[in-house]
Amino acid sequence: MVIRRVLAPRIDFSALRRELELPEAFPPAAQREAEEAVAGTALPAADRTDVPFVTIDPPTSRDLDQAMCLQRRAGGGYRVHYAIADVAAYVRPGGALEAETWKRGQTVYLPDSKVPLHPVALSEDAVSLLPDVERAAVVWTIDLDADGSTVAVRLERARVRSRAKLDYAGVQADLAAGRLAEPIAALPEIGALLVARGLNRGAISLPLPEQDIEPDNGGWRLVLRAPYPVEEFNAQISLLTGMAAADIMLAGGIGLLRTMPAPRPDAIRRLRTAAAGLGIEWPDGAAVGRVVASIDPAQPRAAAFLDHAAELMRGAGYTAFDGKVPDDPGHGAVAAPYAHVTAPLRRLADRYATEVCLALHGGAQVPDWAGTALSQLPDVMAGTDRAASAAERGAVDLTEAVLLSGRVGEEFDAAVLDVDDRPKRTPGGLVALDEPPVRARCEGELPLGERIRVRLVTADPGQRKVLFTRAG
Repeated sequence: MVIRRVLAPRIDFSALRRELELPEAFPPAAQREAEEAVAGTALPAADRTDVPFVTIDPPTSRDLDQAMCLQRRAGGGYRVHYAIADVAAYVRPGGALEAETWKRGQTVYLPDSKVPLHPVALSEDAVSLLPDVERAAVVWTIDLDADGSTVAVRLERARVRSRAKLDYAGVQADLAAGRLAEPIAALPEIGALLVARGLNRGAISLPLPEQDIEPDNGGWRLVLRAPYPVEEFNAQISLLTGMAAADIMLAGGIGLLRTMPAPRPDAIRRLRTAAAGLGIEWPDGAAVGRVVASIDPAQPRAAAFLDHAAELMRGAGYTAFDGKVPDDPGHGAVAAPYAHVTAPLRRLADRYATEVCLALHGGAQVPDWAGTALSQLPDVMAGTDRAASAAERGAVDLTEAVLLSGRVGEEFDAAVLDVDDRPKRTPGGLVALDEPPVRARCEGELPLGERIRVRLVTADPGQRKVLFTRAG
């Protein structure tokens, strides 16, 4: 649901694009290759168009990577059909288009545009899993038993046809009304089972509200939005597939994992101390993930606790291997080995990891173009992750500064999310305003998790800087 939204005037994001050196048009050779691939690529012979797939994405999205169909199995359990756009079928190894995707790394989203990983002829048309058209896909079929544990995995290239393009708000409304579309009628059951299994493993999922920037009559809305429950269920299907992919690659001795260290004991001790100070109940023996799942992020003290918990989720990266498997192949937040394979239209690494899985599952040799790329992908993805994060944060910072630029000197109600504990730094921390939905630095002695009054002292769009001080 939308928690709060505030209208901001026209904003020019072009300076941010230039600052981050984001590419503009595709080079002619890469664009030509994409158009030739659209005209010359045949769909797979295997036909899964009888499976009633649907997609669930934001309403304006056209780069649709994933489609699902969930079924209950006779005798108990579930069958998950998960179709992933087959990007590799359209990108020629060694060509100009592949080279350009390596420069880009991933799709970077800005409020007024996006910088796509692939030309729109592919990403928003010929390869996207749009409804009512046949598309090439990599289809994962994962059988689960009644408690959600995986009992079988199959993987193939096939042609598919999505029946509908659904969005999160609509699916959530349909769930509340008891009218979920048949292909996802089992999503709440399967999602809840997979969430429970994750918590039992020690997984951590932070339900943090997102700051989004949306167009509004020539201006922009700054929106603070809590995730819909069905978004978590949808994410669980992707996580399930990523874990299956990691298992295939670890068994085959070659692959690319998404890894993150498990939370350190000292970091968990500090979080427990913060919880006590904030009045957050932490039962004896309860894992971090269960404590996080039990709180309401709309409450100031809970929001401050979640901000601290986010510190546990550091060090994510990609780990490539060929021969010797990694000593620590796990992902700390997933609490299991995990791989990115479900967003190849928007993320470079997924194309190569998927190709490795297809080869290993079929008992074939991993193609040289995929195998030799693995060792280079961690550095490429780390760089593009930094650029995407900088674009997202920079856009929000700019919008906040524009939104507040005429209000220096005014006072606002805010909740204290974080307090600096570094020596030799001006006392202060991070606050979240009630209205407008802004998160920014505030100077002064701040009580963690408490509500205070703050005064705006800086709102500079040129520097994308907003600064408050404690009032009173």
